[in-house]
Amino acid sequence: MQIRSAEFKCSNTRTEKLPPPLLPEYAFIGRSNVGKSSLINMLTSKKGLAKTSQTPGKTQLINHFLINEDWYIVDLPGYGYAKVSRSSREEWERFIRYYLKNRESLQCVFVLVDSRLEPQMADLKFCSWLGEQGIPFLLAFTKADKQSNFKTLQNVEKFKVALLDYFEELPQIFITSAEKRDGREEILTAIDDINKNFKSDFKKKNV
Repeated sequence: MQIRSAEFKCSNTRTEKLPPPLLPEYAFIGRSNVGKSSLINMLTSKKGLAKTSQTPGKTQLINHFLINEDWYIVDLPGYGYAKVSRSSREEWERFIRYYLKNRESLQCVFVLVDSRLEPQMADLKFCSWLGEQGIPFLLAFTKADKQSNFKTLQNVEKFKVALLDYFEELPQIFITSAEKRDGREEILTAIDDINKNFKSDFKKKNV
């Protein structure tokens, strides 16, 4: 897939103000500071599209980016550590989970996992929750350039073993590096394949 255009459309905390669910959406989420914004910018080849920060928990809104005027990347607030109050964090979790469970045009969730770390309970529990809700997800291991390929593959294998405690079948896995652009073509191809089968139920109901 070629990315011809990528533009920021809107930020919201209220799901009723999101764009009409006419186009396929792909949500990106992970633990705070997993490199989500860098990965989105790498996929779109548009530096600065998603705002990067050294401060964990910077993303506090549902951000929609329109790609090729045909589908959306949705940047969701990270889970895990963030320098915010407990009440704010709980509020984020409520609206994130509501979005994930109810968004008609959401095709799947890309769960981002830091490849430098051994399996983290926050990641495993979130994947388990997605499975319980019947929400399709894929795994993207980030920051693979920050260590040896052997160490990355070792941590990926450990995560796969840990995930088998929750699932009989593993989701598709991508190993990525925003710096080296690793995994870009594989992720965009996966999205392109899903887009080909997208049909908007919202459009049918509102004709």
